[in-house]
Amino acid sequence: MAQFLEAKFVKSAEKLSQCPESELPEFPLLGRSNVGKSSFINAIANQKHLAKTSNTPGKTRLINYFNFSDKFMIADLPGYGYAKVSKTAQNQWQKYLEEYLLKREQLTSLIQFIDGRHEVQKNDIQMREWVLHYNLPVITVVTKADCISKNQLQKSIAQVRKVFGGEIFPFSANNSYYNEEILNYLTNL
Repeated sequence: MAQFLEAKFVKSAEKLSQCPESELPEFPLLGRSNVGKSSFINAIANQKHLAKTSNTPGKTRLINYFNFSDKFMIADLPGYGYAKVSKTAQNQWQKYLEEYLLKREQLTSLIQFIDGRHEVQKNDIQMREWVLHYNLPVITVVTKADCISKNQLQKSIAQVRKVFGGEIFPFSANNSYYNEEILNYLTNL
């Protein structure tokens, strides 16, 4: 039985200067649109509607903060790779997100999400290269573990390990079996 922490929405911020004051460890969620970041928040909080989920890519447009039992904060970032907004708006997001990722002192580790149903995508690799260029700590979560066979999940994890290396966790929004290990990792950093 997985443990759950009391979680609550704190605020949304467009840029670094609007981020909440906090001394808690902070974990920003990176990933393509619709990879499962909001579902991840809801699953580890054991709440279905804490973070808004959508079938339409590109809905998250701000940094959304969630406090987990005053143990850590999750910062849900806009997804990369898809957005029905102007190039000007996309460039503004990129500027704000880079400033946040490079200057936010509370960042403990980035969490990059990869869809386990597919091979690692080009924009996933580009994001990881950017993260490593700035020597930022990062772990990987392979999502949609319940949507593929255990054999396919192992192949997906092996491919992610080959491309990225480092700490890798499988995750399912529908099966808490995978989630306890991630919670333990986050609460013990």
